[in-house]
Amino acid sequence: MAHDAPVSPLAPKKTPAMPAIAGVTFATAEAGIRYKGRTDVLLVLLAEGTTVGGVFTTSRCPSAAVDWCRQQLPGGRARALVVNSGNANAFTGRKGQEAVDLTGRIAAKAAGCKPSEIFIASTGVIGEPLDARKFEGVLADCAKRAATGPWIEAARAIMTTDTFPKVATGTALIDGVTVTIGGIAKGAGMIAPDMATMLSFVFTDAPIAAPVLQALLKTGTDRSFNCVTVDGDTSTSDTLLAFATGQAKCKPITDVKDPRLSAFKRVLNRVLTDLAQQVAKDGEGARKFVEVRVEGAKSAKSARRIAKSIANSPLVKTAVAGEDANWGRIVMAVGKAGEPAERDRLAISFGDIRVAVDGERDPAYSEEATSAYMKRDHIKITVSLGLGRGSATMWTCDLTKAYVEINGDYRS
Repeated sequence: MAHDAPVSPLAPKKTPAMPAIAGVTFATAEAGIRYKGRTDVLLVLLAEGTTVGGVFTTSRCPSAAVDWCRQQLPGGRARALVVNSGNANAFTGRKGQEAVDLTGRIAAKAAGCKPSEIFIASTGVIGEPLDARKFEGVLADCAKRAATGPWIEAARAIMTTDTFPKVATGTALIDGVTVTIGGIAKGAGMIAPDMATMLSFVFTDAPIAAPVLQALLKTGTDRSFNCVTVDGDTSTSDTLLAFATGQAKCKPITDVKDPRLSAFKRVLNRVLTDLAQQVAKDGEGARKFVEVRVEGAKSAKSARRIAKSIANSPLVKTAVAGEDANWGRIVMAVGKAGEPAERDRLAISFGDIRVAVDGERDPAYSEEATSAYMKRDHIKITVSLGLGRGSATMWTCDLTKAYVEINGDYRS
């Protein structure tokens, strides 16, 4: 399995110490969903009164778990989260629906709550029926063992082709009280910016009403996970859920315009961005992290489409993999985006090295300096259009032979 692949060279050198979050306990288990000898189920128990917000895939072929979560979300309350890896329970028809219904009932019994307070996420192979009976006994045992850590185990249990577990954390002040935010994510392939580009779960002890949490999540997603692309493919299962237990001793926030939210919002966005960038750094077979910045576009929307065109281009990504500063491929990606662009105003830079200006090669271009820059593991490509004030940033990775190998034998 690709899961056993060497850890991505772009993996964070240090894993942050993830603090406990009041009102959140969890446990992992081996249910034998697909993988042998590794954890593949996560059960998170949430304190009574926990609120929830969620953003999901834009795919017209969503998984049964996504349908389930969308159905429960308007209730705004959550008592437990069940995540399994190895099987996406997507494109599984009536059987898929029956599997989430059974999972919800088993989890509700284990957590001592209603099925409508259970949230479910699945990741892995599409089209294979999920045997939810495998959760019998397993979730009850997880509920008995649930503890406040270690978070790294929770992140590990939801991995598929990921080569490292993804965690991020931060703290903010509300009314002088320290509140904690912690998040985990999984994602390495089938990653494109159309929320939520993978599975990610964020937890906080802040007392935040569900509609406020929903608004914060939607805005934060547009600036983080929706700026990531690995291969341009949007998953059927993409799910981002945020849970607020309300255990921190400060006055509840019920209005998204509440000025007390400013620090919390900044930290939440930072945690989401950290997780999103880790997903790009673990792109299947990735050896280089690529930041694409588009400036001077007619509008922010236009800049975003052009940045996405560049970041999704297999030709651009393979050039980066080959450490080739082939700006011709970037010109191609700008031109095909279908957005306003004037060839003779275009400027392109790799890092601080401008390679093209006014629609042609920069007179000061140095092949030696550019080749040296392309050997780095973090490459920044900047495109200036000179047409307006619109700008956007996307994060991606290079495209290597390993990507083909991982995806060529994913089901075998």
